[in-house]
Amino acid sequence: MKKVALLVILLTLVLSFAALKPVTAINLDKAVYLINGSLGDNSFYDSGQAGMDILKNEYGMDTRTIECGFDAGQYEPSLEAAVHFADLIFVISYGFEDILAEYADEYPEKVFVNLDTVVENEAKTIINVDYIEEESAFLAGIVAALVTTSDEIPNVNPEKLIGAVGGDTDPVVDSFIFAYANGAKYIDPEIKNETKYLGDWVDSAKGKQAALQLYDLGADVVFQVAAAAGMGVLQASGERNLYSIGVDTNQNSLVPGHVVASDIKDIGMSILNVYKSIADGSYTPGETLNYGLESKAVDVVFEENNDVLPQSIIDKVSEVRDLIISGELEVERYVAE
Repeated sequence: MKKVALLVILLTLVLSFAALKPVTAINLDKAVYLINGSLGDNSFYDSGQAGMDILKNEYGMDTRTIECGFDAGQYEPSLEAAVHFADLIFVISYGFEDILAEYADEYPEKVFVNLDTVVENEAKTIINVDYIEEESAFLAGIVAALVTTSDEIPNVNPEKLIGAVGGDTDPVVDSFIFAYANGAKYIDPEIKNETKYLGDWVDSAKGKQAALQLYDLGADVVFQVAAAAGMGVLQASGERNLYSIGVDTNQNSLVPGHVVASDIKDIGMSILNVYKSIADGSYTPGETLNYGLESKAVDVVFEENNDVLPQSIIDKVSEVRDLIISGELEVERYVAE
């Protein structure tokens, strides 16, 4: 009887520990990149694909990219395909957050890494990568303010007006634009920002039209936060011989001499960082990783901008970046209503 009682106690302890943290063998030979939109934006989605290409070419992984093309009918079938192919799934889940949470609970042995938003499932297993895009967008606002008040940059008018184009109204886009306007006011409180929302992430003609309208209002520089549609903003800056700021990847070379800087959000770097933590076992299921300027996953970059900016602007941005990283300057976070 004593032996039976001891076995029962031991079994209970084993089951208890198992319930706390299931031990599963994660197959890291395969990985999926599942996106709500489409590749080819030269921006957000392509940044993640760059990380997946490194996993394939340098780490020898078998990778698959599933593009939903903003089609809500593709979200669930795409998740179904992903879980049947790989144990490691990187997801940009705009529009299907609830479905992602359901699948994460249904497949606890899979590792879901949600990029750019926070999604919590009941089992608390989804790893989230959340970006403090306000920090880099604040720097973008500083660039815009220094451009519109410069007497060294050609074609800048006396008006203290900057612009922004958003693909649509959502918390992430609004976070960018909120901090962009605050960064400009940090330089000069009189600077005003005009924003236009496209209701579209793909149509570059809409982006171009919105930017031209902002230039007509007197803006010297326009910040695009509109994925593929934002390519039209960059094109418009070239047509008007004025200036723009790119987003998510370094877009400075796309319209030489007119894209003065880019506010990067390095999805590819994030994918590699999370992969390495899973590979070495240092990750925690359910954790949320907050990537700001200190992580280098977000930043403002000037490389390949055709040296259109005076060094004084670049130096000022560097100075403010250091203040933010050190904590001496706290950038206000956007809170959705």
